[in-house]
Amino acid sequence: MRVHDICARVQNGFRARIGRIAIPETKLNLGVSRVLYNQGFISSVTRGTHLGPDEAYTPTTNLNVAERRLWLSLKYYQDAPVLRAMRCISKPSRKMHCNANQLQILASGQPWGIIKGIIPGEIMIVSTTRGILEIQDAVKLGVGGMLLARAN
Repeated sequence: MRVHDICARVQNGFRARIGRIAIPETKLNLGVSRVLYNQGFISSVTRGTHLGPDEAYTPTTNLNVAERRLWLSLKYYQDAPVLRAMRCISKPSRKMHCNANQLQILASGQPWGIIKGIIPGEIMIVSTTRGILEIQDAVKLGVGGMLLARAN
């Protein structure tokens, strides 16, 4: 599971005006979903199976790992999607890594190399040694990492 898959699923869900989408339950997807939830782009993240969200807690085991999903409740405001676009930055053929100083440059809105700085209302998701974080949180912690995606 790569980050481009979650970007496509979330963006397609918003374009189709779907209330809830399912994505495979992986650490990467959980981290990206947590950032989207904390930033207000989605209203909830629930664990479940391919059939729907769980009513009670069900642990993930080797026997049920293939059918486990994360259910994301998409958020709309005045019948318009809260998330307008979600794009990948790093690709399998070109991974974009930044140190803490370079992340601070991007977070201030200035470009670094071929990457444009963030604009107001936009977030950038970074995979760091401390987990998957939003760029502002990574700058506060003083860590660098691989740029995954940007959303606005």
